[in-house]
Parts: sequence; structure tokens; C-alpha cells
Amino acid sequence: MRNLGVDIGRVIIDGGAPSGADTQFFTGDTARMLATPAVPGAFATLARLVPLFDQVWLISKCGERVQRRTRLWLDHHDFAARTGIPREHLRFCLRRPDKATHCAELGITHFVDDKPDVHRALRGIVAHRYLFGPQRADPPAGVTATRDWAELFARVNDDLQARTRSGR
Repeated sequence: MRNLGVDIGRVIIDGGAPSGADTQFFTGDTARMLATPAVPGAFATLARLVPLFDQVWLISKCGERVQRRTRLWLDHHDFAARTGIPREHLRFCLRRPDKATHCAELGITHFVDDKPDVHRALRGIVAHRYLFGPQRADPPAGVTATRDWAELFARVNDDLQARTRSGR
């Protein structure tokens, strides 16, 4: 079984501010929030990744207000139709380390997130972990750093090919 998990903020939905903060998404009115762009390449690359996995899930840490805004943003941008990820394949938690519980329940084998602490929490649960986007420090041990969606696709594809060759 191959299951991909993907974070949302600063991985799919762009930060909206030069500092990388999600200010437009969090504090803007609904129109500004919906106008927050996707991270360049996110939709197209996810559409290419979906057929390579048995399931793809979005797993995000946020409270109820941001959960509502996230669902609105995904629907407004026709995310499910454009990527092939079912609208129901969305999980939320209130603390970043709780993503590990979702990954274990869903059998996630590959996970993409921009936060090193999430990847540390997934150690021993998710075999292939990808730290997304520009970072100030090296990734945690066993985590592959990827600057953008093109590099992420290449690394995931390499890992899937190696897994196929080894029969796992």
C-alpha cells in the first residue's frame, strides 16, 4: 500500500506574505482569504502524484475557524477536481505532533510538510518524509529536503521507483 499525506499551509496554500506568514489567509476577509494563491506547482504536481498512490490525504493542524476557511479555499479553487484528491480526504488536528496519529490510522507511507517538528513526530511511523520549501536549517535525520513541487515530485518518484525495484 502506498499512501501520501500532504500538509496544506505553505505547502498547498501559499503564505501570502513575504515573511512566509499566513497573514492574508488568517486575518483577511473572506475575499482576500479566497484570493490567497496556491504554492506554485502544487495543483499540477499533486495531479501527477495521485495516480502513483493508492490514496492521498490532506492532513493539517488548525483550529475550527481555519478549518472552515481551508475547506472554503479548497472548494473555491476546485481543488478536488483539479488534483484528483477526494474532498473527503481531509483530516485536521489541533497540534502538529497529532499528525502522527492520522498518519498511523491512514497508513501514510509518504508525507510532505514544511515543519521539521512534524517530521520528528512522524519518525518510525512514515517511511518517506519530505521537508517542503526553503528552510533555515538542515532537515531532521531521515527526512528529504525539497525546495519546491518540481523537486518534491522528483524525490517522491525516485523513492517509489526504488521501492518498486526492491519489491516493497
